[in-house]
Amino acid sequence: MIASWFDRAPRRVLALTSALCVALLAFGLYLQHVVGLEPCPMCIVQRYAFILIAVCTGLASVGGKKTWWMPWTALAVALSGFGAFTAARQSWLQWFPPEVSMCGRDFYGMIENYPLRRAVPMIFRGSGDCTAVDWTFLGGSIANWSFLCFMATGLALSWLLWRGLRRG
Repeated sequence: MIASWFDRAPRRVLALTSALCVALLAFGLYLQHVVGLEPCPMCIVQRYAFILIAVCTGLASVGGKKTWWMPWTALAVALSGFGAFTAARQSWLQWFPPEVSMCGRDFYGMIENYPLRRAVPMIFRGSGDCTAVDWTFLGGSIANWSFLCFMATGLALSWLLWRGLRRG
């Protein structure tokens, strides 16, 4: 049943994937701006990966021809792998924290100590501690859940590509 849905509606699968990425990004912004959790540099990289996956799958969903959606989907699979790698590395750091953690600088310290042209890029790198576990759900940290989401996205999109190649 699921395989036939992937065959009949690849554009819907891609649009749903894009929407789910946007929902995950919105939840991350909620955790940052409402709950008060500061993202670390690895969290920022994962956000960029989700943004790029959402863009790629969104673009792929608007084209009906295989020659349009398959390259975008392949790029999204690669980005899912990159995001999963980053999330796995952060999970590893959380499970086995190093003696000294250096993930980012304090926001106000950056503004006070650096000229604006150097401080602005530093702001987008994040300022939280990559080894800190500030939030959990069902025993998993944000990095753990992010890894699972990247893997699920990558597997679903890989399945979609495989089904598309198989149909010819």
